[in-house]
Amino acid sequence: MLNLIFTPFKKKGSLEETVMKIQNGDGPLRNELISSFKPFIAKTVSSVCRRFINESDDEFSIGLIAFNEAIDKYCPTKGSSLLAFAETLVKRRVIDYLRSQSRKQDLIVDLGLDNEESSAQDYLEAEKSMQEYVKLKEAEKRREEILRYQKRLSEFDVTFADLAQNSPKHADARESAISIAKLLVNDPELQEKLLAKKRLPIKQLEAKVKVSRKTIERNRKYIIAVALILNGDFFYLHEYIKGIER
Repeated sequence: MLNLIFTPFKKKGSLEETVMKIQNGDGPLRNELISSFKPFIAKTVSSVCRRFINESDDEFSIGLIAFNEAIDKYCPTKGSSLLAFAETLVKRRVIDYLRSQSRKQDLIVDLGLDNEESSAQDYLEAEKSMQEYVKLKEAEKRREEILRYQKRLSEFDVTFADLAQNSPKHADARESAISIAKLLVNDPELQEKLLAKKRLPIKQLEAKVKVSRKTIERNRKYIIAVALILNGDFFYLHEYIKGIER
C-alpha cells in the first residue's frame, strides 16, 4: 500500500520537496497529495477510533482537515518526516473531536435527566450498564481481530504455536526483531516482496540491518507476525506491540 502512495511523487522528488511546492502555492499538487494519502489518513484515524473508518465518516473529514493543516505547518528543519508530523497532528485533532462529542453527549444526557426528574441512582445504574456493554463489545471486537490475524498468519505458514515456540525470549532480542519488522513495513520494496511471495526477504534485510543472517532467520516467523500487525488493521494487537517495546 505504501508503494502505491509514494509512486505518484517519485518523479517530483521527495515528499518534503512536494510540500515545499504546495506551501509556495501549488494548489493542484496539494489536491493530488491529499488524495494519494487518503488511505494513510483513514488508517491513522481508525487507529484512534478503534474501528474501521471510511470517507463517509465525520472522523475521516477531521483527519483530512488535519492532514491539510500538517502540509501547511510542516517544517523539514525541525527533524521529523512529513508522515510522522502528519500522523501526530491527525491523531490529536481526532482525539479533540471525540472529546468534544463526548462532552456534548454528556450534556444531552444531563438535560434529559433534569427534564424527566430521574434520580441519581437511575443514572448510575444506566452508566454502569453502558460501561458493561462497552466492555463486552470491545471483547467481541478483540476476539474478531485475533481470528482475522490468525487467518492472515496462516497465509504465511505461521501459527500461534509457532510464535509461542519461536518468539525471542529476551527483551533486547524482541526489540531488535520489532525494529526489523518496522523497517520492513516502512520500505515499500521490501514490504511488496513480503506480501507478494509470503516469505521474509532475508537477503535484502541482511543488507539493511546490523544483525546477522542467522539471527534474522531464527526470528523469521516473529518478524513476519509483527510486520503483519503493523501493516494491517489490527488495532488491539498494535497496542500489544507498543506494550512490549521499551
